Amino acid sequence: MKRLIILSALILTVTSCQEQAKIGFVDNGKVINDYQAKIDIEEKYKVKEEAYKRKTDSVGQAYNLDLQAMQVKLKNASARKQQEESQQFSQKWQIVQQQLQFEQQQMQQAFNVEIDSAIIKMNDFVKDYGKKNGFTYILGSNQAGSVLYGDDTNDLTQVITDALNEAYKKE
Repeated sequence: MKRLIILSALILTVTSCQEQAKIGFVDNGKVINDYQAKIDIEEKYKVKEEAYKRKTDSVGQAYNLDLQAMQVKLKNASARKQQEESQQFSQKWQIVQQQLQFEQQQMQQAFNVEIDSAIIKMNDFVKDYGKKNGFTYILGSNQAGSVLYGDDTNDLTQVITDALNEAYKKE
């Protein structure tokens, strides 16, 4: 009986001495959407997208003018001549259209690379924050439901967002 009491006391002492896991969570979507680096990237590409749109609008106007000029020129031409000129016209504008599509794809790829880089920086920052502040786990909550409930005292979303943006300002 004495051994049972000593064993129980020993188990109680060992379990009470173990450190509690420090767990927090962040709303991934809110952190990334409020991350100034992401906001700056989106603004940069919004300007590029507007410039691209102006370019495509002017190319579209040039196409329409060229088409009208060709139609006037070929109004009284033979069917063969009309077909030859139409083919040349189509080939010319197909090349322009392909160049515009390539430019748009390049812009989209560059945007994706920069956004991915910002997300990686955010994830690395959260990892470092967790290590520096003694967290065992920092979970991410999102629409998929990785954290279905979390006590607000463990919600690090705003703290992480503020610290992340402060670190970004220093870069």
